[in-house]
Amino acid sequence: MRVIDLGNRTLRRRDVLALFGGASAAGVLGLPREVLAAKTGGILKVAAPANPSSLDPATGGAGSDHSILWTMYDTLVEWDYDTLKPKPGMAKWSYPDPKTMVLEISEGIKFHDGTPLDAEAVKFNLDRNRSDQRSNVKSDLLTIEAVEVTGPLQVTLKLKNPDTSLPAILSDRAGMMVSPTNIKALGNETDRKPVGAGPWKFVRWNDNEIIVVARNESYWRKGRPFLDGIEFNIIPENATALRSVVAGQNDMTFQLPARLKPVIERSRDLKMVSSPTLYCIQVYFNYARAPLDNVKVRQAINFALDRDAFVKAALSGLGEPARMTLPSTHWAYAKDVAGTYPYDPDKAKKLLAEAGYKDGLEMTIGGYTDQDSVRRGEIIQDQLGKVGIRLKFTRGTIAEISAQFFAQEKKFDMLVSAWTGRPDPSMTYALGFDKGAYYNAGRTADPELSKLIQESRASQDLAERAAVFAKIQRITVGQALSAPLAFQFELDALSAKVKDFQPNLLGKPKFENVSLA
Repeated sequence: MRVIDLGNRTLRRRDVLALFGGASAAGVLGLPREVLAAKTGGILKVAAPANPSSLDPATGGAGSDHSILWTMYDTLVEWDYDTLKPKPGMAKWSYPDPKTMVLEISEGIKFHDGTPLDAEAVKFNLDRNRSDQRSNVKSDLLTIEAVEVTGPLQVTLKLKNPDTSLPAILSDRAGMMVSPTNIKALGNETDRKPVGAGPWKFVRWNDNEIIVVARNESYWRKGRPFLDGIEFNIIPENATALRSVVAGQNDMTFQLPARLKPVIERSRDLKMVSSPTLYCIQVYFNYARAPLDNVKVRQAINFALDRDAFVKAALSGLGEPARMTLPSTHWAYAKDVAGTYPYDPDKAKKLLAEAGYKDGLEMTIGGYTDQDSVRRGEIIQDQLGKVGIRLKFTRGTIAEISAQFFAQEKKFDMLVSAWTGRPDPSMTYALGFDKGAYYNAGRTADPELSKLIQESRASQDLAERAAVFAKIQRITVGQALSAPLAFQFELDALSAKVKDFQPNLLGKPKFENVSLA
């Protein structure tokens, strides 16, 4: 359910549809901008939560990079804001046979430096992304055996095995096209001097301070963008970012914690935008070592967690209890799996006794130091403590604690963190649960699960794919390979002059439709 707050009024999606009716409503919530006659011009000032890890999409790694990267880089494939179903971007795609994917590139697209975005440029990018030593997206493109230029604007991908997740993959970092001319001229320096083919072009980046982009006057989509430019002012502290919007220093900020919702509501001049996302707060398990190598211990933890209470206490009600790693609005959500772990502390105690821990046990867990993460950890500690599981926390920065859990050190039994989601669900299960995956701390996997992850990429039919994902979810949930807790809603604050901002299911803002009054 999407909620759009307009000052003191709150409109639900169906209310907006009723107000505007049919096609006009599609304009408000969808994309036909010509009926809205958006004003062109102006600089949008955004309070952004983090300094980018890199401005080269292939070498960066932080999920917070995307909203900045999308201003400079268009993707070969795009997605629907509400469902993340892939749709044509700079290219259309087809599968002449299950092991061949053909990309047809739109005519007339050029990078900001004038280099044509043609088949040779796309081949250069895809080969670089899957082979360059510094590339962080190699694993996304593992199924590609060869990239062939089969026409001036046509590229053919020969696949090692059928892979229908590629359109979604090419809507993410792997599908952001960089100028080959710039890469060849500057090499690694392109991390800080990017050239893409997006609606805005890079101007400057002052570390931990500001990133500026300006209108691409030769943008391939005529009439776009609406904004002359965007300034991203880096403000990691959420309350400070929100105060900057209240004071008029910035026009908007995004990805705010739910505890700041009352502040937005009290500010008459602000608009609040809140919407479901794939951002799943969860407890990761290292199930390769005791006691979590015992499925009854993992299941006991899942029965002991009161997810409804967690959403109320940790997210001020602004979220959805997580029964699996996909939210209920997702096309691959499996209803029959959702009821596997109702809140049942007695069942949890029984399972712990059967596992040999009738007097309870102590476990180690990693967590982060920010206010919201500490609060989440305290709630989990309280809930598990009621069934006899005593948690010993170690806290630190995201980079430190995540590395200690996921990388070689394997310091804790569990980690309370989040999965920020991917456009295609097969990416979520491959990266989080498959054998050897980085986000699978134990690196082990049920062979049947690995087989199903591959099978989920064999068909283009979403109904057939959803049936395979249901089998995957029965394994990941049934074997309790993690403890999903809640899907965090997007929470953004906008000044009244920001028009037509649309949240998306990925929870990472795009600015392609935004204009200023």
